Amino acid sequence: MTDASLPLAQHDLKVGLRAPETVMRLARMGSAHPTRLSFLRVLLRRVRDEGWRFDRPVWDVDAKGVGRAVYRAIGPARTYSLVAFSHDLPDHMRSDRVIATAWDATFALFDGTPTTQDLDRLQRNVPLQEAGRVSARELSLSRANRSVRLWAHVVDSLAAGHQPEMSEIDAVGYLMRTTAVYGSGKFGAADRREIAERPELHGPFQAEMLSVWLTRQFTVDIVEHLAAAKGGERAVRLSDQIKRRLGVGNSTGLGMAPFLVRHPMLMNNWMAMRETALARVRALADATPDAVAALHLAYTAACDNADSWRSEHPIQIAKLQDLRRDLARIGERLGSFPDEEALPWDALWRWGERQLTLEGQEMLFALLIEPHGAVVDNLAQGMSADEHVAFTLDGAMKVGTLQAIFRDRYGWALSIDFQPAEAQARFWYVSEEKLEPRLGERASEEGAELEQPLCIARLAKELYADLSAWPATETVAAFLLRHPEHRYMARRAQIAADHPYAEVQDNLIAKDMLPIDLMRCKLAFFGASHFDPRSDKWVRISLFQGAPYPLDMQGKGRP
Repeated sequence: MTDASLPLAQHDLKVGLRAPETVMRLARMGSAHPTRLSFLRVLLRRVRDEGWRFDRPVWDVDAKGVGRAVYRAIGPARTYSLVAFSHDLPDHMRSDRVIATAWDATFALFDGTPTTQDLDRLQRNVPLQEAGRVSARELSLSRANRSVRLWAHVVDSLAAGHQPEMSEIDAVGYLMRTTAVYGSGKFGAADRREIAERPELHGPFQAEMLSVWLTRQFTVDIVEHLAAAKGGERAVRLSDQIKRRLGVGNSTGLGMAPFLVRHPMLMNNWMAMRETALARVRALADATPDAVAALHLAYTAACDNADSWRSEHPIQIAKLQDLRRDLARIGERLGSFPDEEALPWDALWRWGERQLTLEGQEMLFALLIEPHGAVVDNLAQGMSADEHVAFTLDGAMKVGTLQAIFRDRYGWALSIDFQPAEAQARFWYVSEEKLEPRLGERASEEGAELEQPLCIARLAKELYADLSAWPATETVAAFLLRHPEHRYMARRAQIAADHPYAEVQDNLIAKDMLPIDLMRCKLAFFGASHFDPRSDKWVRISLFQGAPYPLDMQGKGRP
């Protein structure tokens, strides 16, 4: 990324950005936490600052919870509507798999206010999800299932006239979890390029975040509706305290992991803005009383979040132990902050690098930028990417220039020895039966001939080996005429030349590679909390926990 493309040029900073070889390692990426630059926080700030209004013009749901509802988000220029369909799903049909064919609820985000005819059309298609078809008036398509145990507990409690147990709420954290949120032209929905220039949707995944946020409102409304139907006059509504602790769950598997690899320019921009935010804060010459007070508030919230974060996966249990220990260390350090250092925020960060685990360092990252919205929030404008500009390969580039790019940007890849079986133990492919990304075991499973080009390190090393035999004065076009198998990697290298955070600097087919590290990195950018791996290949998380609700939002809250 060039200086000119950054809202604040790197040469204006007193503290440099962290090096890609530090930032783009799986172990660190797999320790990421949501920050104020996370996409859901960007959305919440916009609707607050622009005074968006929200209502529920349609609620046609029977005593069994079957029916449809509409939630409108009314902005200064446009209106968006979540159309929700609630179903009476037998327990044996409930599945979080992407190949499921029935769900407790299905949704579409509609561009505008739907008419009755629109609702009827959507009702014929949205409950079918992939088997149906939507139109360019729809911006996303999604579905969700109940968290059965918590759902029953909440309905029964409210129907009996009392609040559910807080321990039960914290053990799960959501009433429903989405199993897919599709956008960007899927199944007939509007293509990303049709809406990307709208200010409210310009940032990454803003339509999807709006859909999930409105879905959170629906989950509370439908559970209170069922409680009222069951309990009659005895029934009560959820308390504000409990509502605030509920998010929207999400179950996601390997399908999310390859995204960061397949979008190098986009990943660079996400990471570059994040790193610029840290550098800006570290460069501040003082720590004002307001900023220090905000830091302590953010620290308290982080401790509360860590205390309520549960997982049964050994890897995450160990990470949570690291996080809680490091939060205690941070608390002790904040007792003397700010000190007499010329750059107090930089001093705090450098202390963290010396004293904390990766979990703690990445939490400290989130804490440091939290009090500094005026300094970092405009960086969200730089997190999109026009990836079409990267589609054209520069064939006129000299081989010597491409060789230099590889030495500069891919030294980490060129140093990997792929001869040991452990270094290429796995391969990425798309399952024919399930149409989902999968990781195969090269030594014991068939299908390696269908391997997806996701091991960038090996592709880089293979290209560089062939490139080294060519004269530096030859063109890349001439080289690729002889070696067309390297076109994909040559294009990536040309992208990486100006985008230092474009590549994950690890071997993505190694025996010990953890796909959940890629997933956590992306989910942290979304704003996910309570990351809970169920294996090294799929995970549950929660979105919007602690955030205000659309129908309650009156320009307040902590977005």
